Amino acid sequence: MLYPELFKSLEQVRWSMDKDIPWDQFDGSKLTDEQAQTIKMNAITEWSALPATEMFLRDNRGDSDFCAFMSVWFFEEQKHSLVLMEYLRRFRPELVPTEEELHNVRFEFDPAPPLETLMMHFCGEIRLNHWYRCASDWHTEPVIKNIYKIISQDEARHGGAYLRYMKKALTEQGDSARAAFAKIGVLMASARRTEKPLHPTNLHVNQALFPNDTVQSRLPDPEWLEAWLDNQIRFDTGWEKKVVDRILHNVSLLFDRTFATVQELNRYRKEVVNRLAVAPAPQGV
Repeated sequence: MLYPELFKSLEQVRWSMDKDIPWDQFDGSKLTDEQAQTIKMNAITEWSALPATEMFLRDNRGDSDFCAFMSVWFFEEQKHSLVLMEYLRRFRPELVPTEEELHNVRFEFDPAPPLETLMMHFCGEIRLNHWYRCASDWHTEPVIKNIYKIISQDEARHGGAYLRYMKKALTEQGDSARAAFAKIGVLMASARRTEKPLHPTNLHVNQALFPNDTVQSRLPDPEWLEAWLDNQIRFDTGWEKKVVDRILHNVSLLFDRTFATVQELNRYRKEVVNRLAVAPAPQGV
């Protein structure tokens, strides 16, 4: 089981909202109304860890190790929402999200293949790490700059934990896991070719609720994410390349094979799919 070791390692680096956030360094002259509004939106977005956790627990019912780890992931992700709301409570109380606004992003996700979902969230953690690093650079107020830096480090650690579970899946499920991880890796590393950034918060997850079935679509301002990325923090092609390179670097380590481009990863995916297609059926089938 990975949970005991992951719990211990994450416990050792856990930050305190009281001791590690320099609240006394707040400089109101360096926080604009525009910036404060984006903090509210991120606080609501982070709240969507709640339905994501419910999805993980449902779809991984047969994996108690991973479900136990969700207790750590869920705690730390909800803490991200909480620290952003605490910032607003102290310095922009009129922008603190309402309970209704938070609850609106809690809705049921359709069942999905657990390995593909795991890879999607692994890539999502990489993307969030870079989004929040970029946001920290954009902000001018010192306390929120520090908060985004701390949150970005959490997201990187979460990605590392997901990677451990992906390695475990390769050992247990072989090419089936490789095919699932490569398929989603190609999708998530191809964001530059799409109109919208690919992240679990803006992917459709409930057919019955379509098109109101993304976390983004249920925000007070559904158009906020693209505006934040493109016009505010300016998450440009240079930042996007860092995300893609990080995904390719990690899948190279995962598969013990170097992928310099998404095309190379896609060719590998096809190799694995072909191997699965010709593999002998299990005895008794």
